[in-house]
Amino acid sequence: MELRHLRYFIAVAEEGSLLTAAQRRLNTSQPSLSRQIRDLESEVGVQLLERQARGVVLTDAGRVFLDHARLALLQVEAATDGARRTAQPQRPVLSMGFMVGLEVMWLPHLLRILREEEPEIEVTLCSQSSPELALALTRGKLDVAFLRREKQSTGLTFKLLAKEPLIAVLPADHHLASRKRIRPQDLVREIYVSSARTSPVLHAVIQDYASKVGIVLKAKYEGENISSAMSLVASTGGVTLVPLYAQNMLAPNVVARALEGVPPTVDLTLGYNQANSSPLLYRLLSRADELVANVQNQSIIRYVEAD
Repeated sequence: MELRHLRYFIAVAEEGSLLTAAQRRLNTSQPSLSRQIRDLESEVGVQLLERQARGVVLTDAGRVFLDHARLALLQVEAATDGARRTAQPQRPVLSMGFMVGLEVMWLPHLLRILREEEPEIEVTLCSQSSPELALALTRGKLDVAFLRREKQSTGLTFKLLAKEPLIAVLPADHHLASRKRIRPQDLVREIYVSSARTSPVLHAVIQDYASKVGIVLKAKYEGENISSAMSLVASTGGVTLVPLYAQNMLAPNVVARALEGVPPTVDLTLGYNQANSSPLLYRLLSRADELVANVQNQSIIRYVEAD
């Protein structure tokens, strides 16, 4: 088994299509990609992908293999980066991760603090789902990340930054769009689009909220992330629940509305690996309260203050 087999498999799994993965991600032909996937399945000894008329879906074995394949590539990349940094020492580097959309609010203030601490710092950025960010922290791929308090994240510490209220997103021409606030009971009669496919923490918050207000939210469509969920909202005429920061990502054909009553909140944290001994990381952590205050004071989006 070669690394390219893992990269090919991950691309197909994420795209849900051999043709799309071949054309957009891998710059190869579909027949060649199909052959590589068959070779991989033959070596593993089980079927990883189920071919369907409109693409491919992961089998149960494929879902397990995908997690390990991603981890394997992360470990290889971390080993490569570590070797290069050791052989070619450069200026101080801090690797940071964000859930998609969060960097709009937090990055400008974060960079100002970092440059005050280390003017010559080199900052690298990535945007991933919260579980992916937690995994990258665990494997030493990132120094710090803005993410949820993920379970089963041994060795990580999460510093609470803010509690993000959830809001409803719906098409601009939706019959509920004229309201300033949406009653949770009104969501039951609408097409519900899940925004939490890759965020178990957010999913748990939404389900707990639904239970408390006495409604059932059963997703008819599931977005891969918040951005794709909002695209589904626009195309299906449905509604979704997302954290407040998603207002930074609204397209012109969708609008955001507050929820009536006390809205549910999801914790936003600053996560890091306890084994990370970077002095710059700990100087940043010592100024985390200042960072939060700057965001609270200058953003039009209002978080609930963390206790």
